Amino acid sequence: MSDTPSQEDELAGTEQPFVQHLMELRDRLVKAIIAIAVAAAFLFFFPGPGPLYDFLAAPLVAHLPKGATLIATSVISPFMVPLKILLMAAFLLALPFVLWQVWAFVAPGLYSHEKKLVLPLVVSSTLLFFIGVAFCYFFVFGQVFAFIQSFAPKSITAAPDIEAYLSFVLSMFLAFGLAFEVPIAVVVLARMGVVSVEKLKSFRGYFVVGAFVVAAVVTPPDVVSQLALAVPMCILYEIGIWAAQVFIKHTKAPENADDQAASSSSSS
Repeated sequence: MSDTPSQEDELAGTEQPFVQHLMELRDRLVKAIIAIAVAAAFLFFFPGPGPLYDFLAAPLVAHLPKGATLIATSVISPFMVPLKILLMAAFLLALPFVLWQVWAFVAPGLYSHEKKLVLPLVVSSTLLFFIGVAFCYFFVFGQVFAFIQSFAPKSITAAPDIEAYLSFVLSMFLAFGLAFEVPIAVVVLARMGVVSVEKLKSFRGYFVVGAFVVAAVVTPPDVVSQLALAVPMCILYEIGIWAAQVFIKHTKAPENADDQAASSSSSS
């Protein structure tokens, strides 16, 4: 008499040949690239590469001396820098569709309790990254550039290079975007069992010190920008502890079907 599990595997019948997986991955990548290309074409005509760079440079230009502008020290910089910003903006604009393609590729191989964990993390991590970038652009940049210009001697006319400014902006965007991912990191560590929620609570003091150290390293040497990075990180750490408790409660794996079958057979 053969032993059969009391419940059917959720993934039964979903196995596909390796070549078919590669073909599906190729199709998903092609769709994502097409979406980025369409977004780039749209942004090229409206508002255009030049206005996109003007928008990105607005926080700095607002704090330059009257009549001062950014300069290009390379011959091709006036063409390449706006083009880079155009491609970056196109990727961000198409990011929801790109993430949907990623989700559609991996979702069939996940159990229901894993889907409850992965999909919210993908969506929330994307939103948090965008929020961090927006916070940096609309609040931090104004404070940082005002601080920097306040130290400039009156005998010097500031004329930053556009490539150097783009590099600075991207590094700041990345720093704040990743800093706002703190709740996701906390949830993942707790859900994987690397550290318990109680340990995370007891680690608060060390995290606060670490947050201010990180802020001092990755931001310019002014108190406003350092506080603007460290304080949100501390708040998001507390949010992550709360979210970890919710996720652990609602994304537990169900009891193994084989274990249920074994226990039922032993009881009979």
